[in-house]
Amino acid sequence: MKITVFGATGGVGREVVRQALDAGHEVTAVVRDPARLPVPAHERLRVATILDATDPEAVLSVVSGQDAVVSALGPANNKQARTAPVTGPALSAITSAMDRAGVRRLSAVSAAPVGPLPEGAGLFTRAVVYPLLRRLLRDVYADLADMEAAMAAGGTEWTVIRPPMLRNRPRTGTYRRAIGGNVRGGRVIGRADVADALLAALTDPACTRRAVGVAT
Repeated sequence: MKITVFGATGGVGREVVRQALDAGHEVTAVVRDPARLPVPAHERLRVATILDATDPEAVLSVVSGQDAVVSALGPANNKQARTAPVTGPALSAITSAMDRAGVRRLSAVSAAPVGPLPEGAGLFTRAVVYPLLRRLLRDVYADLADMEAAMAAGGTEWTVIRPPMLRNRPRTGTYRRAIGGNVRGGRVIGRADVADALLAALTDPACTRRAVGVAT
């Protein structure tokens, strides 16, 4: 496949680029600063610099002719999400550009607390963990919720991947999934496995227009 990756310099994004190349795909890595992409030059890798991912015309130039798009974009912190939200506006621009270009498949990373409580969650999770996270990072999750709404409103065959706390761990491929919900007891997952889930969703019809919880 020909895949465009937004947020390619982030912890999840760089893993998406590496794994997609390893799988034989052609990758367009969208970055603000090419120097921050720690992936060696490759004959199937194109690096595209876009300073404003909320600009539909700029985005159109990197999604046209592609088979799929992966977004690893996300707000860095509450302050950024509150004062200059990017993820929601960016995915609105991306889905609009994809519709114009006729590109159908899209996967994007969100976060577990944006979704529902895991089925069968215990009292501590229901009464303490999720309410506390949603309060502490309310602006981050609001931006991600806007992102999910923008994806659902577009015409793409989208998938949202909702991980819990991220860790820098090697890819295992043995994480758990919950289609339409969150993983019970899921507290952490490696960024490399989130990247695996984002890529796997592109060819899994069961994930189309669904949110998927993932966790170790």
